[in-house]
Amino acid sequence: MKKIIFFLMILFCISGCKNNQNVLIMATEAGFAPYEYYENGKIVGVDVDIAKKIAEELGKELVIKDVAFDSIINEVKTGKSDFGAAGISYTDERSKEVDFTINYTTSKQVVIVKKDSDLDNLNLNNQKIAVQLGSVADSYVSKNYSKNEIIRQKKYLACIQDLLTNKVDVVVMDELPAIEILKTNSNLKILDGYLFQDTYGMIVKKGNKELLNAINKVLNELKESGKIDEFIVNHSNN
Repeated sequence: MKKIIFFLMILFCISGCKNNQNVLIMATEAGFAPYEYYENGKIVGVDVDIAKKIAEELGKELVIKDVAFDSIINEVKTGKSDFGAAGISYTDERSKEVDFTINYTTSKQVVIVKKDSDLDNLNLNNQKIAVQLGSVADSYVSKNYSKNEIIRQKKYLACIQDLLTNKVDVVVMDELPAIEILKTNSNLKILDGYLFQDTYGMIVKKGNKELLNAINKVLNELKESGKIDEFIVNHSNN
């Protein structure tokens, strides 16, 4: 009920927000702990802490819009949101639609299996794989395991549910959210090692140099001061 009320409040605000020059709208998908997730009916996380600093730098009020991950680029591209953040990796294809900030964190893409799985290495040949639609994991397995059966879900938690119900053999995803998931799923495990390493940036509408420069300024300051690492630790310990 709290999430429904919060969502309705955001919808009401957003309906008039784009005409309000004092508001900064961030599009995200709040199912990607520790970067963005719900806590007591509010969206919190590493990216939210960063976004608050960006809004503070610009002297604006931050509004967070929770959408499907594969809708974030369109939200920003069409001007419905000012910027996007949700573990978004740079790709040449994405850069044709939006502008990317500097990278602000590094991630590792890992493999989650059930504890009783026979798989003990990162060779995913013949495995049924679940990934989040539009994610860098989706791109990776599509390229490297094109002969496998790949299940693409809009939410990471749907991928995990597919794994728990034996609809898939493995889930490929970012390491930090994977660690968070294991805190409440004792019958899952992360295989040793990682498939590949990746970096995340934020996105703005093409040509919005003023906002891009402002976000980069804040990201550089937070990186140099160690604040982003602090944010990650804080939200990973919750």
